[in-house]
Amino acid sequence: MSPKRGYAGDSLSPFPMIATARFDVTSWEPTVYDQPEDGPALTRVTLTKTFEGDLTGESVGEGLFCGLQTPADGAGYMVSERVTGRLGGRAGTFVMQHGGLAAPEAGPQSFGSIVPGSGTGALAGLRGTVVFGADHTITLKFEMPDGPTDTGSSLAT
Repeated sequence: MSPKRGYAGDSLSPFPMIATARFDVTSWEPTVYDQPEDGPALTRVTLTKTFEGDLTGESVGEGLFCGLQTPADGAGYMVSERVTGRLGGRAGTFVMQHGGLAAPEAGPQSFGSIVPGSGTGALAGLRGTVVFGADHTITLKFEMPDGPTDTGSSLAT
């Protein structure tokens, strides 16, 4: 698979490429750091993922979660995650920061960005947005500076 060229699905997006991938959470280490008598707990989670599709590779991240133990009552999260892998034929790393909210009366909503200036290797200059789906998918709308694609060995394991 390769990322699609053309505007990223909506007329407001400034990013000309779209990539989709499936992901698996390969480790999940939660630690409750605030448990009030009334109200949702606050939990810190260290996690790792693998990605397959237009994005291939793995990631490590730290997340802050609210309501993880009782998500049907409402929940939210924020994660900062470094990805090592291959996107658009280029190998390197980048950081994405993403979050989501869920409420009893509404389905989950996800939002996120690729941190500007976080790209390394052939992904230097990468910028864009990320959205995670409930079905273990990720959609990236992005752009990279012109340059050769990396056809050498992948940084992904």
